Order: sequence, then structure tokens, then C-alpha cells
Amino acid sequence: MKTWIALLLALSMPLAALAEEDEPKEGEQAATQVAYFSLVPALVGNFGAGPKLKFYKADIALRVSGSEAESKVRYHEPLIRNQLVMLFAQQTEEALNAPNAKETLRQEALKQVQAVLAQEEGMPLVDDLLFNNLILQR
Repeated sequence: MKTWIALLLALSMPLAALAEEDEPKEGEQAATQVAYFSLVPALVGNFGAGPKLKFYKADIALRVSGSEAESKVRYHEPLIRNQLVMLFAQQTEEALNAPNAKETLRQEALKQVQAVLAQEEGMPLVDDLLFNNLILQR
């Protein structure tokens, strides 16, 4: 019986040590939480010139670090949406037919969102911009 108790105590010690390692030590800061802020409803509009209208629908998510950045992005959502609508409206059919057109558009959208937020808040706040869905009707 004593051997079983000793064995159980010996086995439980490493578990206790592992549990203590997960807790942040004094002076350490907890890792910043990553959040995804979705622009809802999706952006819908037309782009290009010519006799035939061309439409887009973009479901966009913005990756931010921390709840403070998320609340600031939420506050500036109307300005962000306006900037993105203007960017999409400027696109041409030729530009969107390029091999890496969606990635190029995503990177340009990210730059513009970061520029607007840097102008308003002094920091870009948005780490990345993701297209959850991008539909182009030509």
C-alpha cells in the first residue's frame, strides 16, 4: 500500500510542475490577443467603366492585436468602409484580370486601411486584411 502511495505522489509531481509553467511569471506580460473584426455587411458596389456594369461583393475581415485596437477599428469602421469602397470602385477590368489581381488588391486595401488609421490614430492598428469572400461579376 505504501508503495502505491509513493508511486502516485511521484507521478503527480511532474504534473504540478507543468501546471506552474503555464502561469505567467511575475514581470512577464501576457501575449497580446489577436482578434478578427469583420466588416458586416459585406461591401457591394460596381467597378470599371463601359456600357456594361460590373459588380463586386467583398466579405472582409481585419486582423488586429488587442481589444483596444479592435475598439478603435470599430469606431473608425465608417471611414474604413468608405476607403475600401473607393478603392474597389477605381479598379479596372484589366487590372482584375491579372494573374495575382486578388492578392494585389488585398495588399493595396491593407495599405489604405493602415494609412487611414495612422492618420486618425497615429498607428496603423490593423495587422492584416483578409478576403473571406470576393466575388466579381463582369
